Amino acid sequence: MQILLPLVASALLSALLIVVLKPLLIRYALARPNARSSHKVPTPQGGGIAIIIATLVVVAGALLLAGTALGPFPILAAATVVLGVVGAIDDIRPLPAGPRLALQVVAVAAITLTSDARLLSEAIPLGLERALIILAGVWFVNLVNFMDGLDWITVAEMVPITTFLALLGWAGLLPPTVALVAAALCGALLGFAPFNKPVARLFMGDVGSLPVGLLVGWMLLELAGTGALAAAILLPLYHLMDATITLLRRLARGEKVWQAHRSHFYQQATENGFSALSVSAHVFALNIALIALATVTLLWNAPAVQVVCLAAGVLLVSLLLRRFAARRPEVFSR
Repeated sequence: MQILLPLVASALLSALLIVVLKPLLIRYALARPNARSSHKVPTPQGGGIAIIIATLVVVAGALLLAGTALGPFPILAAATVVLGVVGAIDDIRPLPAGPRLALQVVAVAAITLTSDARLLSEAIPLGLERALIILAGVWFVNLVNFMDGLDWITVAEMVPITTFLALLGWAGLLPPTVALVAAALCGALLGFAPFNKPVARLFMGDVGSLPVGLLVGWMLLELAGTGALAAAILLPLYHLMDATITLLRRLARGEKVWQAHRSHFYQQATENGFSALSVSAHVFALNIALIALATVTLLWNAPAVQVVCLAAGVLLVSLLLRRFAARRPEVFSR
């Protein structure tokens, strides 16, 4: 019930907020097709407003009702709101890359510096480790934003991850606050899902993808801080590999990486004959397999098991990326 109640409450609140806000989003936040888009007609964006409000309200309410210490939640909530505001402005009128990146660094640094997690050897200076975590956190926030370019793909990625993290908290393997945030975010995403199913009637927008990246990144940091670094890498491995490989390829070609594009593997898939629903279904199925591997690393912490599971995860993701990048036979016959 500690997981189910926040999940259901957040799902209902998210869906209700979307119904209330949608007329305003249609009027002020239409996403028009561009070089990065997978949609063909103007579609309202900003569903992330409901996702973030529902998540934060349910978590705050649950903590206050339980009478427990708020812990890191106020700082996490403030950083989430900051990125939500940045995303909302960017959805309406694109911000310059500099200020946008600077605010992301501030938000990620705020939650990193309040965490006690140590991921590397004690021989590594704490300041250096924190700097590396902040760098990784900013990249994670951005890659979640980059990958939110297809109907249901963020739902297919983040719902399995947040469900698994909530269950780990229920099992006592993560702090209660992490489990609560995971359950609430999972519910909020499920409340958003009916509006984003292919063909989407509403997009999440940067107002949602940036804060979602921050919240999930924080939860994965807390998971890694328990010694489960391999599991924390495995859970978001599809997003990590698709976005990182795409970025490196664009850098190698001398492209301006901050400009809109359709180079991601999931975008190639839609051009190679996969429907949006098929792409998201493949990503969802892959995430279930990655969760299974992450579970193995939690049950058997021998270094050899961690390495084998990570290698297996990389192989599975690589196979899906290759499948997405290859044209299906029926495409050639057109």
